[in-house]
Amino acid sequence: MSVIAMVEVVHPIPSDRARALVAGGYDTHVHVAPDVMERRIDDVTLARRFAEVGLAGFVLKSHYVPTAERAEVVRGVVPGVEALGALTLNGSVGGLNPVAVEIAGRQGARVVWLPTVDCANERAGRAAIQGATPPMWAALQDDLAARGIVAPAIEVVDEGGKIVPALHDVFAVLARHDMVLATGHLSGPEIVAAVDAAVDAGVRRIIVTHPEFTSQQLDVATQRRLASRGALLERCFTTAYTKKVSWDVLFAHIRAVGPEHSLLSSDLGQPFNPPVEDGLALLADRLLGAGFSEDEVRTMAVVNTRRVVGRP
Repeated sequence: MSVIAMVEVVHPIPSDRARALVAGGYDTHVHVAPDVMERRIDDVTLARRFAEVGLAGFVLKSHYVPTAERAEVVRGVVPGVEALGALTLNGSVGGLNPVAVEIAGRQGARVVWLPTVDCANERAGRAAIQGATPPMWAALQDDLAARGIVAPAIEVVDEGGKIVPALHDVFAVLARHDMVLATGHLSGPEIVAAVDAAVDAGVRRIIVTHPEFTSQQLDVATQRRLASRGALLERCFTTAYTKKVSWDVLFAHIRAVGPEHSLLSSDLGQPFNPPVEDGLALLADRLLGAGFSEDEVRTMAVVNTRRVVGRP
């Protein structure tokens, strides 16, 4: 699907100071074209813009299709910026499917998200927050449901709260390929169970996906518990920018858990939001304005993003 024609919208512009602070970082969570939803930019053009602003690379996230092949093409077209592939374990790839993970790993995919739009937690109810911009995938999910095309809700734990066998198989593949586990749209207890099991299985790189997001809303105690297992807490620009949580809550969570346990990403690519290549710098400006130090911002935007994708 082609990128839509953009309506003229005035977006915030990052400061030069913020640009310099995030230089060399990876944006580990972007949604760009080609996709089943309309996006504001395609992956090759984004790579060129990343080169212009000094960012090292990005992870191509799709809720529906693997992206390792796309990433390899982008790397060939735009050398010097590392596009990294990913896989999200929703119904379109068979859910908790270790075969899909193994193939993605052999193709060089870097990140595997646990179920997002098809997980039982997300299906149980999209908690609407007044004034918040709804995610674009919600309309697509509703359209699929209206057509009777609905994958079964994906359960990651059994009735006793234990990880299901298929997820153990997935973790074994992740550990063998040293891939990054991202926790998707699971609930708090599911995330804790998944992270514990993944660590025990030898998974070394774990991102807790937007813990402030509507369907996660993890409290500080849970976030600290996850950080103690070595997981990084993902602080997405869009979560606060689209009013799913206040900036003050986002900042308070970072302070309470510690910047050393946080990772910045944009989650951008929606046609109505700011340019993707501006996301990390815009988030850096917000953090600086809230009193975070340059060292803290650089730790979250560069040191931790590079470390989690294996590029120290």
